[in-house]
Amino acid sequence: MEKIPIIIILGPTAVGKTDIAIEVSKKLNAEIISADSMQVYKYMDIGTAKPSEEERQCIPHYLLDVVYPDEDFNVSLYKRLADNKIKEVHSRGKLPLVVGGTGLYINSIIYSMSFSEAKSDTEYRKQLMTLMEERGKDWLHNKLSVVDPESANRLHPNDIRRIIRALEVHHITGKPISDDITGYVENCYYSVTLIGLSMDRETLYERIDRRVDQMVSNGLLDEVSWLVEKGYGIHLNSMQGLGYKEILQYLIGRRTLTESIHILKRDTRRFAKRQFTWFRRLPHVNWVDVGVFSDKNMLVEHIVNLIEKDRIRKGL
Repeated sequence: MEKIPIIIILGPTAVGKTDIAIEVSKKLNAEIISADSMQVYKYMDIGTAKPSEEERQCIPHYLLDVVYPDEDFNVSLYKRLADNKIKEVHSRGKLPLVVGGTGLYINSIIYSMSFSEAKSDTEYRKQLMTLMEERGKDWLHNKLSVVDPESANRLHPNDIRRIIRALEVHHITGKPISDDITGYVENCYYSVTLIGLSMDRETLYERIDRRVDQMVSNGLLDEVSWLVEKGYGIHLNSMQGLGYKEILQYLIGRRTLTESIHILKRDTRRFAKRQFTWFRRLPHVNWVDVGVFSDKNMLVEHIVNLIEKDRIRKGL
């Protein structure tokens, strides 16, 4: 069976994945499939750093704006949609290029998944959310640490959506979702070239701070306010995403704007650190230090060369 060649560009938030992927796509006749767990939501553009139509430069992007903010979305659904898009793009003679920073989404493409594809239990999720509201986020995080300490160590206590999903998977399967991370079998349908983008941590953190400031300047407060006016409240998984839950705390009067922005920057830096930890566990990643290249064209050429060498080595 001939495998479908795909490229995956991964890395932490604010490292420049979107911009670089667009330039690489131009060179390789590729189309982009997002692997971002927040960009799947409609109306959530600024806080998710979703590329605008102009920024996409006519390169097709898929799995953006898939569901409304009050609809459920999980890795199982992502995998099904991504597999369909990969086959569709390949059938048209284009190269599928997956881009993102959501580790579970990327792993669902690289590997055959099992536990993360467990069916959902809506009532159990509602029960956990109710208990969390009564007892706090730390209680929820501690509950996960008992049944799945590896996932608890990986997930921040504020990452309520993924903590609840991990607890849900354990509730349904009796096994921790982290088992699905350590016991992977490579997907037999794809030939994957992995490009990892990295950057000096101090420089990355400075970029994150500037990015948050730019989001606020671009209208993040108005975006969150509009979502709340439309009925998308703090109880939704989507509204627990970085950039949304922090601004919500300001809008409901629990924090000042300065405090909310400070916490958003801090938590985004922590999130980037966890992304690095996740991706460093993946084998066969061609890591590229973005900071080494002062010229973007040279960086893109270097990445394209890495991809072409890997494809030649695999006989593609």
